[in-house]
Formats: sequence, structure tokens, C-alpha cells
Amino acid sequence: MVQLVSRLANINSFSHHVPGLAVVAELLRQEFAGLNPDRVETIALPPAEALSAAGEILQTPLGELLSFSKRADAPIQALLVIHYDTVYAPEHAFTSVTRADEATLRGPGVADAKGGIVVMQNALLALEQSADAAKLGWTVLLNPDEEIGSPGSAHLLAEAAKRADLAMVFEPAPTAQTLVTRRKGSGNFSVIFHGRSAHAGREIEKGRNAVLAAARFAIEATAAISGISGATINVGKIDGGGPVNVVPDLAILRLNLRVETPEQQRQVEGRLAELVAAANRDDITAALHGQFSSPPWTPGERPPVIFEELCAAGRELGLDLHATSSGGASDANKIASAGLPVLDSLGPVGFDIHSQNERIHIPSLVERAKLSALLLTKLASGRIAPPPARHIPTM
Repeated sequence: MVQLVSRLANINSFSHHVPGLAVVAELLRQEFAGLNPDRVETIALPPAEALSAAGEILQTPLGELLSFSKRADAPIQALLVIHYDTVYAPEHAFTSVTRADEATLRGPGVADAKGGIVVMQNALLALEQSADAAKLGWTVLLNPDEEIGSPGSAHLLAEAAKRADLAMVFEPAPTAQTLVTRRKGSGNFSVIFHGRSAHAGREIEKGRNAVLAAARFAIEATAAISGISGATINVGKIDGGGPVNVVPDLAILRLNLRVETPEQQRQVEGRLAELVAAANRDDITAALHGQFSSPPWTPGERPPVIFEELCAAGRELGLDLHATSSGGASDANKIASAGLPVLDSLGPVGFDIHSQNERIHIPSLVERAKLSALLLTKLASGRIAPPPARHIPTM
């Protein structure tokens, strides 16, 4: 398992690095062939829209979604999902895997989420050796765009959710004792400001400074959104400006917003729209782009019964597991919004993801593979019942 995680993580698969994604995809096709799936699909995704620093809408190509399925006519159907893209661009300094010590593997994407891919694969290998495997069918979706909000694959996740009784998402586990059962919703937004250029010395009074308008908006929006309980805002970047003797006439402010509940999402969207409308003043125009790509995942006051069954399986393996929440979004948000019961953070225990110190606890690779394998075999054998019929949450 360590060798395969290392091979995968040593290949750069940044969300926008299509050649690297293609290399990882080929390796994954080879590895998952060992499960003898009945159906293998490589699905081209539509390009994602991106806003350039010049304010132009660009079409950005994406990698391919990989789909493996087996026993589509079995009475119980499980959907297993995880992504193979990472946040590290090819020019990033963090490029290779190292063994920090006997229990620690450090590298780009070892936790998020190439370790999860390997946990998933080994859980299925164990299931396939079970005498009851014929009673459970499964579909694996490995997508190349989760780190940018799954713009190309979200509709395929939703379609697959309609055919399943349960979804399992192999994001990294926060600790050895926890599993994520709720996640904040997340959205990336941009505000484009247009002003008026002018000579900064001779006729500065004729100019309308777009960068200054963006900076003012950043401060006002941070105060306004932070005042909504449970919501957070991060000002990530301002594009704009040029020579300092020219009043800049274009600036783009880029934001990330997170919310705990659908009601908070409505509040944040409404407040943001009000702020943008108010920013259109003094010959400055402001326009909002973006949306919430992941709705909040709020399963209720108590985790579903299938989560309790997962914890019971953990106790059989000597794992004392309990629920926790996360500010980070995952594809579990999208799948849950389709009404399908979801188990998340089934990957290895990971630390400092999205940083140059990303790493996994090596023993958790086997622990977490056993956990998912035991749950799947119990479902297949009838020792536990599949989740009840799903419902579609309302926003």
C-alpha cells in the first residue's frame, strides 16, 4: 500500500495539469483492473470556466473521470468516490514522497487523496474474497477536479447517486478516532471592478481606482460576512493594477465563502449581492461571478444508522470512532445533497493537507481498508441492513 501511494503521489496531478492527470489515470486503470470490474469507463469532462486576471471567461480543460463497476444487478449497490487531483501545481516546490519515519509518509497528495484511493482499492480487494460478494454491487468514481469544486464531474456524481443505496467517500480522516459526518458548504466568488484610468500625477482626480475599490470591498465584505454566525470568508487574491503612475481601471477580487447550513448560505448569498450592488458608485462598476459549488452537508442532530454500524465495525477492529465536523468541503457534500446516505473520511489518517508537510499515518492505511471492507462484507452478508430509502433535502 505504501508503494502504491508513493507511486501515485510522485506523479504531479494538479487539477489543471492535464498531462499529469492522464499519467495517474493510466496507473489507476491498471491497478483497478485487478478487481475484475464488469464495466470500465473513461469519461471526458466538459471544460471548467475560469476568470482570467484580465476579466475574461476562459474555458479550462479537465482530466478524465474513471468509472469502474461490478455486479450492477446485485440487490445492494455501493458508490465509492474519491478524487485523484491535488492542489500542487507542477512548479510547486513540494514534488516527491519521503518516509519521515516508520509510521509516517510525507508527500504531495499522500493524504488528500491518493492514500484514500489505495484504501478504497484494498477494501474492495478484500470484499471480492468474501463468500457473500455476489450480493453487493459497486461503482467506483475517481474524479480529476474535486480540488476545484468538481465543476466537470458533479453531474456524474449526482447521476451515480440515483443508482446506489450508500455512498462511501475516501477523504483523509482527521484523527485515528474520528470520521467526518458534516461539512461546511464552500463557494468561490470573484468581484470584477471597473474604474477609469488616468495619469497619477497630472490628472489623478479624473481616475477611478479599481484596486482601491476592490480593497475597500474586501474589508467591508469580511466584516459583513464574519458577522453571520457560522460563516467564514477568505480574501485570497486581488488581480489588477500596473505602473504606479497610472490609476488602475480594472481589479478582480477573489473570495472563498463557507457556511454551516442552507440558511446561512442564503444569508451569505443575499448579503454578498447587497454589497456588490452598493459597490456600484462613484463611477465604479462591480459585478459578481461564482457560486457555491458544494452545499453544506448537515445530516441532522444524530448521524445516520449506517454510521453507527460503521462505528460498530470499528470496535470489532479495536478502533474507537466518533463523529466530527469539518470546515472543508468534499464530494460528500454533493452526494448528500442528492439524498443519498454518505460515509466520509474513510481514507487514511492525514495531517497538514494542502501544505508542504502533508503526511499520513502509515498504519492507518491497513486500519481504514479493514474498516471499509468489514462494513461492505456485513452489508453483503445481510448482517447489517442497507440504509433506508433516501430523501431529497430542501434548500
